[in-house]
Amino acid sequence: MASQDWFDKDFYAVLGVKKDVSDADLKKTYRKLARQFHPDSNAGDAKAEARFKEISEAYSVLSDKELRSEYDQVRAMGSGARFTSGAGGPGGGFEDVFGGLFNQGRGARQGYGTAGFEDLLGGMFGGRGGGFGTASGGYQGFGGPSKGGDLTANTTLDFLTAIRGETVSLQMQNGHETKVKIPAGVADGQKIRLKGKGQPSPDGGPAGDLVLTVTVRKHPIFERDGLNLRVEVPVTFAEAALGATIEVPTLDGGPVKLRVAAGTPSGRVLRVKGRGVTTPKGTGDLLASVVVAVPSHLTPAAKEALEAFTAAMPEENPREELLARGGRG
Repeated sequence: MASQDWFDKDFYAVLGVKKDVSDADLKKTYRKLARQFHPDSNAGDAKAEARFKEISEAYSVLSDKELRSEYDQVRAMGSGARFTSGAGGPGGGFEDVFGGLFNQGRGARQGYGTAGFEDLLGGMFGGRGGGFGTASGGYQGFGGPSKGGDLTANTTLDFLTAIRGETVSLQMQNGHETKVKIPAGVADGQKIRLKGKGQPSPDGGPAGDLVLTVTVRKHPIFERDGLNLRVEVPVTFAEAALGATIEVPTLDGGPVKLRVAAGTPSGRVLRVKGRGVTTPKGTGDLLASVVVAVPSHLTPAAKEALEAFTAAMPEENPREELLARGGRG
């Protein structure tokens, strides 16, 4: 952003804070406004989107100590003036700004040549004699050295690798290879921003970022649900009806034992604490869904025993309530 624009923009007023606002209060105010006007919360609202951009621009300057200091100096110096040609014709506006500031009128042209303006700006904004907008350490405009461009990349990980985290090698667009540390618990479709892994700055500023999109391959039995892991566990009819202790697989170790209570229906979820996905946000659980396995083939003896069991059971229709509700329209 050209610092010339700062003359016309009161970022403190945009955020509704005082000039001496603390960093903590500034961040708190920004987060509140960002949540209020975020495009995701105001779909199709052009005014809210414009307001969100205005808020983000103001915070990006005021949250950076160096930029905030420059902004305050530019605002104090300019008092509404702009670095453009004034009514005096070409070349008059830029010098007239400084002439007015130092009560020299157009006589400022005699006191400040090109080198004089560079020295003035260099001293005001932290330059060390490198010149204004030069490659030897000066700034390209009041905003300082520009950041390099961002790069994008994609990588595909095994399910277990995504859960545990790992350092992987990526082939970049320029043909170079770079190593990237994938954090533990990364999810399918997640974007990771890696600071300083993008394109270099053209004028000595910080490098851009690498935005990495992660694709995670499916696991044969486990499925991720936030920080939790889900797995379906078959049990026999007898185990579900009479109760049993069964073994359930885990992703990061051997099986664990779970107690299936007598009369457990198919679909009931048994929870194993702390055996899910671990990230800086916390650790999830393993959720084991009980699935009653029905035998596809019965021996004559088993069939006879099952028929005897059916005869011993009271006559009831498990679909009676379902049918009754369906008939209510």
